[in-house]
Amino acid sequence: MAMQIVADICTACGDCEPVCPTTAIIPKKGVFFIKADICTECEGDHDTPQCLDACMEDGCIIPADE
Repeated sequence: MAMQIVADICTACGDCEPVCPTTAIIPKKGVFFIKADICTECEGDHDTPQCLDACMEDGCIIPADE
């Protein structure tokens, strides 16, 4: 599974990009995007997805299946 960023909520602050251990988060069209094929939800590296801890906007980063 992977995480995804809701473009309408993303403020493009960039706080999530440097904390991603797989470099799955990239800038795209003025906001950020998570490459689902690379995102591991930080399994094996951390207990929780690090982007969730870094993001200050509620509901901006969600599991990709929602």
